[in-house]
Amino acid sequence: MAIQRMDNVLIVVEDLDAVIAFFVELGMEVEGRGPVEGRWVERVIGVDDVRQEVAMLRTPDGHGKVELAMFHTPKAISAEPRDAPANTLGIRRIMFAVDDVEDTIARLRGHGADLVGEVERYEDIFLLCYVRGPEGIIVGLAEELR
Repeated sequence: MAIQRMDNVLIVVEDLDAVIAFFVELGMEVEGRGPVEGRWVERVIGVDDVRQEVAMLRTPDGHGKVELAMFHTPKAISAEPRDAPANTLGIRRIMFAVDDVEDTIARLRGHGADLVGEVERYEDIFLLCYVRGPEGIIVGLAEELR
C-alpha cells in the first residue's frame, strides 16, 4: 500500500504567537489552535505529563500544513547549535513556492527573518533562497520564473 499524502510537518517552538505571525505573513492560514494533553497524546509521542498548545496552519491551496507545538510541560529541549548550518543532520528547512521572493523576504524581515545565504537564480527556472525566521526555523523560498 502506498501513502495517501503528506499530512503535515511539526515544529516545536517556544513563542507560539511569534512563529504563527511569521507563517501568517508568509501566506499561511491558521486552521485551528488549542490545548493538547492527556494520556492519548503521551502514548502517541512517548512523553509523560504532556501539556501543550498547538496550532495548525495550512497553505492557501489547502494541501500543505505546518503544525506548531509549544510545550508547557515537560519543558521543550533545545538542540545544539540553535542556528545549525544547512549541512546539519535532520530536517533543515521547509520550502514554499512564492510569487515574489524579494517581496516575501522584505515582509518576513519584519518578523525577524534574515537571509541564510543569498538569493540565487537556478538556470531560468527559479529564484531560490533560505531565510532563518523566529527560533532558527529555516524556510526555503522558490519563485518560479516565467
